Amino acid sequence: MSVSLTRYLVEQQRAKGLIPSELRLLLEVVARACKSISHAVNKGALGSELGDVMGSAGSENVQGEVQKKLDIIANDVLIEANEWGGHLAAMASEEMDSIHVVPNRYPQGEYLLMFDPLDGSSNIEVNVSIGTIFSVLKKVDPSKGVSEDDFLQPGTQQVAAGYCVYGPQTTLVLTVGDGVAMFTLDREQGSFVLTQENVRIPADTKEFAINMSNMRHWDEPVKRYIDECLQGEEGPRGKNFNMRWIASMVADVHRILTRGGVFMYPWDKREPGKAGKLRLMYEANPMSWLVEQAGGAATNGQQRILDIQPTQLHQRVSVVLGSKNEVERVTSYHAQK
Repeated sequence: MSVSLTRYLVEQQRAKGLIPSELRLLLEVVARACKSISHAVNKGALGSELGDVMGSAGSENVQGEVQKKLDIIANDVLIEANEWGGHLAAMASEEMDSIHVVPNRYPQGEYLLMFDPLDGSSNIEVNVSIGTIFSVLKKVDPSKGVSEDDFLQPGTQQVAAGYCVYGPQTTLVLTVGDGVAMFTLDREQGSFVLTQENVRIPADTKEFAINMSNMRHWDEPVKRYIDECLQGEEGPRGKNFNMRWIASMVADVHRILTRGGVFMYPWDKREPGKAGKLRLMYEANPMSWLVEQAGGAATNGQQRILDIQPTQLHQRVSVVLGSKNEVERVTSYHAQK
């Protein structure tokens, strides 16, 4: 008998007490929003009831990046989900300058939702996997109004995190702090069905994911690690490595959760004043928690990502995550420097 996402969450709530009913309802709304986004992605150039989804929107987000139409559509779907109710106090998105306070009749809403509505949107026109990343925190004081400072919590404080990858199948990947589970969207039933529990990342791997075109900008520890991988069996690693790079963090991390590997988006010399390219709150924290829950590791090259204390809503960070032994090797090279 197949297990739906709702049934899985209810069982987690009853058996382990990990998911309060308010958090379960929130996650179910996130899943419904992801289904709507999946439908729009699936329609592609045909368009959907949400409008034309292809091409540039002619605008920029808070980071100065050109937005795709589907970026804005996905962001609006999550913002406008009409069943949020009283359990959600506010949201923050990679595509918005500031937080969005949820208007409801229950100002004591205790949860905060952060999301990258459409990761890898440069791949939309070429029909390559993209996705939605999300993270849930609890307000420090539910009795008070919500502000941006409420969101500035380290990743260790997350109570739920996950992503939905829109590829050949639409797959929702989730953790609530008790391992990682994967759910596949059954379009006939219209629901997410549990397809894998207790996902584990092997500690060793022969695959790495990095944008090799930036090699000339990398710091020496990253160059050293990749150079050793490229030397193959004749080099110090004594084995051949394959490189994989999809240019969609969701798709690259999904591959790592499925079969192992290491994903790197390091600091580089093009923007030396920035700690990295990826966003700590919307991308690095949720992905790092998923990877750790599956037995992997995630650092910024120097420290565990989940221990970083955020100081800004759109803070950036360098990312090394995946198979534990490879992440520890890259991190040790930075320490030696």
